[in-house]
Amino acid sequence: MNILLDTHVWIWSQESPEEFGAEALALLSAPDTKMYVSTVSSLEISRLIWGERLALAGSLRTWIRESLAMLLAETAPLSHESSVLAYELPGDFHRDPADRMLVATAMAHDYLFMTADERILSYQHVRSFDARR
Repeated sequence: MNILLDTHVWIWSQESPEEFGAEALALLSAPDTKMYVSTVSSLEISRLIWGERLALAGSLRTWIRESLAMLLAETAPLSHESSVLAYELPGDFHRDPADRMLVATAMAHDYLFMTADERILSYQHVRSFDARR
């Protein structure tokens, strides 16, 4: 199964794994699971650090490199299709551009989107899984 991690889920994987539910941990550790992280998440984390809403020990560049290696995760491809789809999402979706891009990426590549964001979990046009489960 191919899973795209939401930004906070990626952070949890390194900084607070106790946030994950048992089903989510089982899904992430399944032998057939391949994890993806979007560069949009790197942008969001950079913004959180810049705005002093998140602090990491060491540099963000090192954190990204080491966390991707630890998770055996790949970078989700950004595409023109995902960028266009981000503002053509069906139904009612909120305005946050990062969330729009993450959801569009999951939809364009048929990834399961792991998140704890209730707005995204209730959005019926993307396959999602609650990381707290």
